[in-house]
Amino acid sequence: MARPPKSTGIAFSLLLLAAAAAASDLLLLNSTLPDPAAVVADLHSKVAMSRRRMQEAGGASGGGGCLTGNPIDDCWRCSGTDWRQDRQRLADCGIGFGRNALGGKGGPVYVVTDSSDGDPVNPVPGTLRHAAIQEGPLWIVFASDMAIRLNEELLVNSYKTIDGRGARVHIGGGGACITLQYVSNVIIHNVHVHDCVPAGNANVRSSPTHYGWRTRSDGDGISLFGARDVWVDHCALWRCADGLVDAIMGSTAITVSNSYFAHHDEVMLLGASDAYLPDSGMQVTIAFNRFGPGLVQRMPRCRRGYFHIVNNDYTSWEMYAIGGSANPTINSQGNRYIAPGDPNAKEVSMPCPFALCHQNCCCCCCCWLLAVMPCRVCSGRCRGLRGAARLLCSLLGGQSRARAAANTQAWFPFFYFAAYILTTVPSRVAEKGTFLGIFAAY
Repeated sequence: MARPPKSTGIAFSLLLLAAAAAASDLLLLNSTLPDPAAVVADLHSKVAMSRRRMQEAGGASGGGGCLTGNPIDDCWRCSGTDWRQDRQRLADCGIGFGRNALGGKGGPVYVVTDSSDGDPVNPVPGTLRHAAIQEGPLWIVFASDMAIRLNEELLVNSYKTIDGRGARVHIGGGGACITLQYVSNVIIHNVHVHDCVPAGNANVRSSPTHYGWRTRSDGDGISLFGARDVWVDHCALWRCADGLVDAIMGSTAITVSNSYFAHHDEVMLLGASDAYLPDSGMQVTIAFNRFGPGLVQRMPRCRRGYFHIVNNDYTSWEMYAIGGSANPTINSQGNRYIAPGDPNAKEVSMPCPFALCHQNCCCCCCCWLLAVMPCRVCSGRCRGLRGAARLLCSLLGGQSRARAAANTQAWFPFFYFAAYILTTVPSRVAEKGTFLGIFAAY
């Protein structure tokens, strides 16, 4: 059979690549608001309006009624109607980049009456999993206080609101937690998410008509994977295996507000890799949150996109509060920082300029030895090491620039001797033929 000319195959491949690139660019444009500054200005306008209404009503000392100056709470709590009878008003109260998240607005109310999670493929009606996988808008509420321990990730479908108001709802507790994968228009409000662990290697249902095999999850509290128009509000999150809130793989149009974070290492990751270009379209608002005790780092950790971090309360941190790489725009406004006692955690530090330092502890320590600049990535990675490796990493990593320079001088003779041995021994072995033979020369 005659084959097409090789040049034709090459041209066809180039056309496919061009089409893929065009589709990727279109996806990025469709997921990004062209004027993020306008979203920031809108948030400030809503805050100013709420504060003015509160002051006109008598101020925050009690004369203002339910008004607090918080535009989200004033919207759904002070509208003149009982929020219990008008729950879906909450969907009109969003701010920031996730303000267009509709959740289950316009859909029926689904009351969760059963806290069990027996079969992730065939969930029982009345459970949270059965509610979350349904098609179409759905406003999910809870009949009573509940502790829900999920056997597998809760795959939430598009156009859902998980509304915990009026009940104490705990999700996790040693089980899996919440995943939003390639979905949109999700609101998660007033739930406690904690002690989440990895799950997977099992079939899990994601809709009434589909279930599939899930590989091992990371153990995030709330995981966004290619999700958009998501609003997390008035939630409390602590002690999960990986992140408390992680948004990766092109997720965008996100607001995390009025939430409480505590007792965790890597709190919030926004973008998983410097090399993943679609995260350039990520736009996230972090507003009115309290970052409480026992936190270490990533409040948040930002890559590539546009991040408005406004009016948050940082009570302490062990490593750093806000970090970024790959040229993100971080618009930090009106935050309160109470720095920890450790002087090395109070400085503004730049990451090591060598890309490998962000991926490998040993490379990071080499960066430290050169006293280029403080490299906090290494000290964070030391937590995952054990024994002598952790000791060495702790000695070398995460120092301030002044301490790095001083330690470099102190350790220089040792490393000089080690380098000399490493460069001379191989040639001596080759010359003498045996390892012991090298000592004949000394």
